[in-house]
Formats: sequence, C-alpha cells, structure tokens
Amino acid sequence: MNFDEILSVIGGFGKFQKILYVWICVPQIFLAFHMLVSVFTGAVPPHLCRSLGPLDGLPTYVNFSLLTGSSGRPELSCTASLNHSGSAAPEDGHPAVSCREGWEYSKETFQSTVVSEWDLVCSNASLNNLCSSIYMFGLLVGALVFGHLADKYGRRIIILISLGIQVTFGVAAAFAPNFYVYTALRFMVGTSISGVIMNAFVLGTEWTGLKHRMLAGIITDYFFGFGYILLAGVAYLIRDWRKLQLAISAPGVLFIVYIWVLPKSARWLMANDQNQEAWELILKAAQMNKKVINKDLKMFQAGQTEEKLKKKHSFLDLLRTPTMRKQSLIVFYLWFVNILVYYGLSLNISDFGMNIYLTQMIFGLVEMPARTITLFTLNRSRKIPQLAFLAVGGSACLLTTFIPSNLSVVRTVLAMIGKFGITASLSIIYVYSAEIFPTVIRQNGIGIGSMCARIGGVLAPMMYLLRDMSPHAPMVVSGLCPLLGSALTLLLPETANKPLPDTIEDVEGNVLSEDDDGGKPVVSDLSLRNLTEDIMRTD
Repeated sequence: MNFDEILSVIGGFGKFQKILYVWICVPQIFLAFHMLVSVFTGAVPPHLCRSLGPLDGLPTYVNFSLLTGSSGRPELSCTASLNHSGSAAPEDGHPAVSCREGWEYSKETFQSTVVSEWDLVCSNASLNNLCSSIYMFGLLVGALVFGHLADKYGRRIIILISLGIQVTFGVAAAFAPNFYVYTALRFMVGTSISGVIMNAFVLGTEWTGLKHRMLAGIITDYFFGFGYILLAGVAYLIRDWRKLQLAISAPGVLFIVYIWVLPKSARWLMANDQNQEAWELILKAAQMNKKVINKDLKMFQAGQTEEKLKKKHSFLDLLRTPTMRKQSLIVFYLWFVNILVYYGLSLNISDFGMNIYLTQMIFGLVEMPARTITLFTLNRSRKIPQLAFLAVGGSACLLTTFIPSNLSVVRTVLAMIGKFGITASLSIIYVYSAEIFPTVIRQNGIGIGSMCARIGGVLAPMMYLLRDMSPHAPMVVSGLCPLLGSALTLLLPETANKPLPDTIEDVEGNVLSEDDDGGKPVVSDLSLRNLTEDIMRTD
C-alpha cells in the first residue's frame, strides 16, 4: 500500500487537511505583502532639485503635478538652472549644474519612500531596481538552500525557521540605517519567502489526496491574491515606508503558534524510516476525519521503486536526446518568461498612469478569475490554454505601447488583461511541465525550470532600466517574450488525459500505452505516484 492509497482510506481532504490548509494559507497573505511591498516602499515621487525650491525664495508649496515632461510623467529633475527661476529643466537657454543639494520630493501620494529618504534618483536611480533584483535573487538562494534542507530535515522545521527569519529580518528592515543594510535585510526576507512557499505547498500536498490536490493548490493561490489586494489598502492607510514595512512584518510574530499546531509530513517521515511517528500522525488524521483503519506494514515500502529509478539519471539527460532537449529548453523558457512578465507588471504598476493604490487593487483582483479559469481549461487541454494565455498576455502588453500616455485608463485595462493572461499561464506551467518530463528525470526538469523562473524574477526589476533607451521598451519586451513563448508551445506535445512518460525512450519514441476499451489512455499507479511525488517536492 502506497501513501496515496493510505490517504484514500483516512480521507484525502477531510477535517485534518482542511485545518492544515488554514495554517498553510494564512502565511500566503504575508508572502504577497513582502513580494509586492516595494511597489510602495520603492516608489519614486515627483521631485525637484532642492536649489530650485524654498532655499531660493520660492514658495514652500510646489505643485509637482504641473511639472510634466514630454513623457507625461512628473519631470524627474537631475539638474538645476542657474537663473533660479524655478524652471524644472534648462530648456530656457540658461546653464545648468548637477543637483548638489539634494531633492525636494512631493508628499501628495507618499509621506516617504526609500527613494526619497536615500535620494535614489538620477545617477542613483538604478540602485532602486538593483534592490528589487537582489531581493529576487534571495528567492533563488532560498529555493536552493531551503529545498535541500527540507528534504534532509523535514518540511515543518524549515517552515518554522523560514517564518522566524521572515519576521526578524522584515522588522529589522523597517529600522535600516542606510540603503545597503536595507538591501541586505530584504535579501534575507527573500530567502525566507522561498522557504515558506515551497515547503508549505509541499506539506499541504503531501497530506492531500490526489483527487483534491489541484484544487488545494489553487486555494493557496487565492490567499496570495487576497494578500495582493489587501496590500493596496494597507499601503493607502500607511504612507510612510518604515511604518508600512513594520506593519507587514511585525504580525508575523503570531506564527509562533505554529510550533504547536503545524504537523509534520507523514510521507516524509516514512521516506526517512521514521515509521512509528508517521503512523501516529496517520492515526491522528484518521481520527479527525472520522475514519477507521488497520495498520498495514506494507505501506512503508512506498516510493522505493521511484528512488531506484532516479539514481540512474541526472539533469544532463534532459539535453542528451533531440526530442527531450527540444521540450526541455522550451519548458525552461516558459518558466522564465512567465515569471519575468508577471513580476515585471506587478512591480511597476506606477508606469500606467492611474492611481497606484487603485491599480494595485485591480491587478490583485485579476488574480482570482485568472487562477479560477485554469480549473476548467486544464481538464480538456494543457497545450492550447498555455499558448492562448501567453498570446493574450503578450498581445495586451504590446498594445499598451500604442496608447497615448494621457489615456491612462485604457493603458491600465490593457495591462490588466496582460496580467490576467500571464497569471493563468503561470498556473498552467506547473502542471504542464510535470507531465512533459518523464518520471526518471521529472524532478530534475522541474527543479531547473523553477531555477529559470527565479532568474526571470531577478531580471524583472532590471527590465525597467530599458526606459532610458525608450519609454516603451519594457512593455515591448513584456509583449514579445510571451508571444515567442506562445509560438514555441506549438512544438510541445499535448499531455491532457494522456499516460505519463516514465522513461526518456517514451518521450523519444512517443510510446504511449492505451487500454483495450476504445483507446482511452491509461495512467499507471507507478506513474501517478511518481508525478505527485515530484510535484510535491517542487516549488
């Protein structure tokens, strides 16, 4: 008896699992806070050289909204005119000098941000994007470190450690004395985010029956989306970046109760020969789900065949043969482009010209239907929805470049459609890639795909440095990259309702077994078990 069969006996999604998902889903709200808070803490307010303001006899109040450049955005002044007339730019023929006395920042929208506190504008503007990229790099490091530690020491302990790191360094970031310390603290928060995301998802799916596993995964996504929306309200009420950083971090101390309420993974305990403790947890789950079971010693043999299969292969097998190489490279690109555009849009909502708080809320609301629709499309196809949503997302992003900057509502609507398409595509790639890679190298394939996704996250904030070349360059990249991905998806096989490939030979020779009753695909117990095990170990 394997563990999936045990779950079917004790209840695959009973009271025990539902309570577990409450504990798993609540941190998702705070993960969304930390992932997206830089939209507000790192916002760039309209600003002028200080020498052009009150120090030269000008009024104390400056109407920054009137200082607009050719792009339609508030003029980002990096020079001061020597005529002291208050002109924001040296277009009147007077000589200009660099802004030596610092800047005056508008407080109409933000009381303070890291940009206004540490003058991350003009020659230092790239440091703001670099901070976001370093945070995303923390996610990559966290995925590598905490993924390994969780396999060695267990899911529960790594979740607890990650939550501790998150609240400690998150609170410390609110008191950072300078930009460089702040960046280092944010990096540590990023590592903890990966530790929580990966292992909370794994812990939940390891306790959930196959029938409810996809739905359970979507539930966690909904809570992330709720955090996305809630952040807009919290940031609207708290306009000072230090207070906002503290507000999203300090409540994490309440997760100390997880020491007593969060269970271990019985599946992991069994895989590590801690059978007695695993059996006690199984009995507890059965009791809460009001199920009666008898001890079956054979259950402790689950997973041995899979481990033997994996030891014979490495990640190099993903590229050795032509079909496997083609499919692997395409899937890796899809992981990369989905995260690149998802965070490229999410972290730069101020570019669309509408109220930043309203735009944040709209982008969060889009997450809900985007993730819901995948529940219906995945039952019929993987390939068609993947390419369709990538095409929708890419086309919408590309169309924003043709809309005048004064039509901010139209640009925001198109960006919202782009976000919808990319979010739906991102939800699909998790399932699609797990079905494309054969059992013997599935874990390697998804692991490298996840790494490519993290690289996309690192590059997403830096993508907006392309605005120095052209104001439309970031959205052109956000449009063309998904469209290329959509075209490449045409070269991938359809995997919906098809038997899972177990070996590389199955992929190269397209060997798919069918039953004798009308040619319906057959998914073997071994294949199904291997698929679920691999998904559960992967971010």
